[in-house]
Amino acid sequence: MQTLTPPSYNLNKPIIRPCTRQQPNRICCVYRSDSVQFQNGIGLSRADWQSSCAILSSKVISQEQPSSDKSADHVAAVNGHKTSIDLNLVPIDQTNNKPLTTQPQKPLTITDLSPAPMHGSQLRVAYQGVPGAYSEAAAGKAYPNCEAIPCDQFEVAFQAVELWIADRAVLPVENSLGGSIHRNYDLLLRHRLHIVGEVQLPVHHCLLALPGVRKEYLTRVISHPQALSQCELTLTKLGLNVAREAVDDTAGAAEYIAANNLRDTAAIASARAADLYGMQILADGIQDDSSNVTRFVMLAREPIIPRTDRPFKTSIVFAHDKGTSVLFKVLSAFAFRNISLTKIESRPHRNRPIRLVDDANVGTAKHFEYMFYVDFEASMAEVRAQNALAEVQEFTSFLRVLGSYPMDMTPWCPSRGDD
Repeated sequence: MQTLTPPSYNLNKPIIRPCTRQQPNRICCVYRSDSVQFQNGIGLSRADWQSSCAILSSKVISQEQPSSDKSADHVAAVNGHKTSIDLNLVPIDQTNNKPLTTQPQKPLTITDLSPAPMHGSQLRVAYQGVPGAYSEAAAGKAYPNCEAIPCDQFEVAFQAVELWIADRAVLPVENSLGGSIHRNYDLLLRHRLHIVGEVQLPVHHCLLALPGVRKEYLTRVISHPQALSQCELTLTKLGLNVAREAVDDTAGAAEYIAANNLRDTAAIASARAADLYGMQILADGIQDDSSNVTRFVMLAREPIIPRTDRPFKTSIVFAHDKGTSVLFKVLSAFAFRNISLTKIESRPHRNRPIRLVDDANVGTAKHFEYMFYVDFEASMAEVRAQNALAEVQEFTSFLRVLGSYPMDMTPWCPSRGDD
């Protein structure tokens, strides 16, 4: 099995959280009490952090609109906080108060206009959870040298990419045991990000508790709902008479137990989470099936250019005013062109959840209205895929391509320790 090197992280860096009601459309970075030190004398408070952000912004503005006073020696003062950062763009010779000789400005190149780093280089990748989460491991597999940015909600990870806080987001969409993560399917439609890749990660669950705690002393087990469902049978076989409670993520459950010194509570999480939060492993490999794998998608602001030199997958979502009766016609557009479907998922139409069918004899029939998510094995660079979508568009009232991206072709093997 391929050994994954988790991306570098710092427990002191912020977890991105949604802002308060006063700023519902913005994202805040909430720093822990032991935040890192800022350069140039910036302190630890939120006001100082905002000041440093404003100073960076003022540098950009100053480049576009240079100050007319070339001889003044400026000291920045933003939001009432003085700093030692000099915002002058032209270095000043303090002896004669004249600009120093500088090198001619280099012309722009194509690399200067690149909107984002290329695949595999240093990227800021948002994921839901805290360090030690499986999503962090998926980010490390997708982008081995990335800077992983933890987010407390799936919604925040989407917004982090949209607001340029992160370059990519890596989010789970389905698990071989627990099924689809419906929340992310809904968010794919709500946001305008593009799927640029996929990664499949074998999931290996462990039962974690504080050092010295024995299994018979436990009264509850906490974890993500998917993890609880993936270990339901094994927990019963272990003979644990415990309550099972859902929390936001697996590693967050381990962090919560360690932070609150809960000696009657265990978490279902990864072995890496045990190392990070000082937990002991009471049981290893407790997933109900060793062939437990989660599929993640990588999201970006811009789509990638589809190719035909390697296997590609395309994801679409569609709906029709006449309900599900058009589904057969849509599927036949792919069958006639020998295009294999790997996924089909229906979700209620949020904007129009109920469809009314008038009938003078029996009254008005009410049916649910659905959106259909479909993954198929073909690249949008192929003519057959283009023709299939052209035919699908004739039958549907709404059609959107979520992304055309390379398939994950890495060798797969069951989770370790369960052979």
